[in-house]
Amino acid sequence: MTIHDLDTPSIIVNLDVMESNLKRMADYCRKHNLNLRPHSKTHKSPDVARMQIAQGFPGITCAKVGEAEVMVENGVLDILIAYPVVGDIKVRRLCSLAKKAKIAVALDSVEAAEGIAREAARRGVTIDILAEINVGMNRVGVETPGLLVVLAEKINRMKGLRLRGIACYPGQLFFPPPEQKKPLRQLGELITDLRARFRAKGLDERWVSAGSTPTAYQSHWSPGITEIRPGMYPFNDRNMLGADICTLDQCALHVMTTVVSTAVNKRAMMDGGSKTFSSDRFIPDGPKAAPTFGTIRDDEKIIFYGMSEEHGHLDLSKSKTRLKIGQRLRVLPNHVCPTVNLHERMYAVRGEKVVATWEIKCRAKIQ
Repeated sequence: MTIHDLDTPSIIVNLDVMESNLKRMADYCRKHNLNLRPHSKTHKSPDVARMQIAQGFPGITCAKVGEAEVMVENGVLDILIAYPVVGDIKVRRLCSLAKKAKIAVALDSVEAAEGIAREAARRGVTIDILAEINVGMNRVGVETPGLLVVLAEKINRMKGLRLRGIACYPGQLFFPPPEQKKPLRQLGELITDLRARFRAKGLDERWVSAGSTPTAYQSHWSPGITEIRPGMYPFNDRNMLGADICTLDQCALHVMTTVVSTAVNKRAMMDGGSKTFSSDRFIPDGPKAAPTFGTIRDDEKIIFYGMSEEHGHLDLSKSKTRLKIGQRLRVLPNHVCPTVNLHERMYAVRGEKVVATWEIKCRAKIQ
């Protein structure tokens, strides 16, 4: 089967590019003595997770218990849930997973820790815990080193839990790598201080989990980090490209669409709208710019400017291309993670040949 046999809209992944991306990240981590625990939020596929594990690093990261359940069912047995697990239903499912696999959780509150501890002790399982600190993303994590030590001490006394170290996420550093050096060095200074504080209190600080795709290849600028959790690096996307975090030839994933209408002057419609693509903006353009939703690789002067549920709106006014009904287009999406979550499967290709179909088994696992 070739890509011409696929219905549209379909996700196609250039397997040669993806494999190169996987190897490059693994080689970097080995060179700098870092554990690689890829975040599965991007690909949501046990098939891709197994390919990442095959690079020599045993574990992955998930955001939700539901994602972890699917991964465990498919043989991925070392998982960090980098998200506070809160609520009796989720905690019961978490502790059931801990009977089948090696499970850890990053959290930032005594309440979340106590909920897990109660059920873990009742079930006779032990959950590894990373205490999380906010390093500028302002999303989760306690605000100061002192508060982190207090939280860690309380976790350390809870039956059913095993404090293993520290978690953080410098996701705010979404700009070109040369500009990251100073803030990443400052992060390293913070991590060094935190580890010293933990050691002084007899707390385990040997596992320090951090990182993101934008900062991944600069992680050695933050001494003290032992593990990174990049998610988007297998595929990359238009936002990564726009921030100089990857090159165009490192963008492995595209959405293939079909032109379905050219009836309106200097406009065209393709069969992929908001049910096919993420509505996230192209970040480098800034919040005040008119939104665009992806790059048309066949002709980058065609502007993907709007979406209805089933229609991708294309502006042809700056392009000399005359699109035809039935013509296929390749679109590089702005944000790959939510785009993948909208689809049921991806097609891995070499050239134009489809060599594998990957079910996106973790899609919509939001609980």
